[in-house]
Amino acid sequence: MFFWTLQFVHCIVWAKDLLFSKLFGDKNQENDLNVRSNDAGNASEHAEDVFVRTNDEDVQQYGRRIYDHVFGYNIKVALSNEETWKNRNRPRPLYIRDVLPDILAQQNGNVDNDGANDGLPLSAMLSLGLKNPQDVWSLEENSKVFLESLKLFFVNRVKDIGSLSFDKDDQLAVEFVTAAANIRAESFGIAQHSLFEAKGIAGNIVHAVATTNAVIAGLIVIEAIKVLEKNTENYRMTYCVEHETQKKLLVPLEPCEPNKSCCVCSDTPLSLEINTHSSKLRDFVEKIVKAKLGMNFPMILRGSALLYEVGDDLDGNMIAIYAANLEKVLSELPSPVTGGTTLTVEDLQQEFKCRIYIKHREAFDDEKEPDGMVLSGWAETPHPEKVGEKSVGNGGSASSSLSQVQKDDEVQEISEGTDISLKKRKQPELLSDSTLDPSGVANDSSNKKRVHQIDDDDDDDLIMIDHGDHRDTGTNKKKRLQ
Repeated sequence: MFFWTLQFVHCIVWAKDLLFSKLFGDKNQENDLNVRSNDAGNASEHAEDVFVRTNDEDVQQYGRRIYDHVFGYNIKVALSNEETWKNRNRPRPLYIRDVLPDILAQQNGNVDNDGANDGLPLSAMLSLGLKNPQDVWSLEENSKVFLESLKLFFVNRVKDIGSLSFDKDDQLAVEFVTAAANIRAESFGIAQHSLFEAKGIAGNIVHAVATTNAVIAGLIVIEAIKVLEKNTENYRMTYCVEHETQKKLLVPLEPCEPNKSCCVCSDTPLSLEINTHSSKLRDFVEKIVKAKLGMNFPMILRGSALLYEVGDDLDGNMIAIYAANLEKVLSELPSPVTGGTTLTVEDLQQEFKCRIYIKHREAFDDEKEPDGMVLSGWAETPHPEKVGEKSVGNGGSASSSLSQVQKDDEVQEISEGTDISLKKRKQPELLSDSTLDPSGVANDSSNKKRVHQIDDDDDDDLIMIDHGDHRDTGTNKKKRLQ
C-alpha cells in the first residue's frame, strides 16, 4: 500500500490521518503506514514494530528512527515498484543523517527548555526560536520541528498518547503535522507551506475576507473606544463610499449637531395635545406610537407603572390585561393619564426611547386635526415645497443640490408654426426646446422667459391660442400656460 501524493493537501492528510494517528492515537485502530514491495523478499515485514518505543530507548533516538523509517525507508521501498513510477515523478528518500548532521541531531532543540514559555501552550517553534507562523521553514527547520514536537509529546504529554486525535487548536499537534507534511512535500518535489497555511488546510479553515460590514464594524469599535475614553473632541462619523472621493474610500466627518426637532437626538420631551377623557389608549398607540413614531413593539409606562407592552414572552394574563387597557380612555387607566402627565414610550427592538408630555384639550378641528390629537416636537416628513431646503443638523436631508420647486406659473410663448405635442415632456426635453425658436436661432432672453423646472406631472397644461396681431413680431403667437 502506498499513499498517493500529488498535492500539498495530500501531504497534510497523510501527516494528520496516518502518521499522527499512528504515533499518538488509538493503537487498536487499523492504520498501516508501511509500504509493501512487489518483491516479497524486499517487503518490510519487520516494520510493524518500528513505531513501538522500547522502555530503554531515548526519545530523541526514537524520533530519528521514526524519521528515517517514514521519510527514508518507506520511500525507498516504494521506489522499488518500477511500474508505479513510469508516468510519475519519483520521490527522494530523506534520512536524518543527510538532512541534519549527527552533531545537530544530538543538539536538536534546547534540552533545558520543555517548550513552554510563560504559561503558553507547548510549542516546538518557541523551543527552536521560530516565532513567525507565516514563515516557510526550510527542510532543516522542518526536521528540527518534527523531532522537537515528537519529543515534547513523549516528555510532557505522555499520558495523552494513545488517545489523541488531531485538533487544529492544539498548537503542538499543528506544528508536528506541518513539519511532517512539509518534509514529505520536499521528498515529492511539492512546494512547502507555512504553519499558518498548513493549519488552514488541516483544519478546513476558510480565512475571512474583510467585507464592508467588517470594515464598518471596526470603525464602530474605534468610536466606541473614544466614548469609553470620553474623547469627545475626536468623535467622527465615517462614510464608506463605493467610488473614491478625494482619493479616499473612507470619508470621516465631524458629527452633526443634534437636531432639536428630533425626538431621538433631543432630550426635550415631545408634547401631545389630546382629550384624555374621550381618547382611548388604542387611539394613542395606533395614531401616535405606531403611525408617527414608527414603533413596532412599543412599551408604554407612566412612571414605573406599565400600561401597555407587546412581546412573545408575555403570559396569557398579561396579554388580557393589556388588551383591556387598550379599550379604556386615558383618564380611566389603572394609572390615569391626564393633563400634565409624562409618558415614557420605548421600543426595545429598535432601541428607541422617548418621553411624551400630555396636554389635555377638549376640542379639535375635524378638517385640520382629523386624528383628534396633535403631536409636536418631532421631525415630520418635509413637505414637497421644502424638499430643496437644506436641513440643519441630524435627522434631516443634508443635500443642497435640489433646487426649490417653483410656486408660480410660468408662461412660454411658442410660435404658431411649432408642433405642439399633447404629450407632456420631461424637464431636459423642455429645457432644450425652450431655448431655440423654429428657425434654430437662440431666443432673446428679454422676450422669452426660460423655464427651469416643471412641476409634478399630475398638473394639467393649458394651451391659449391668440390670433391677434402682435406689433413686436407681426406674427401670430401661441401662449402656453404651464
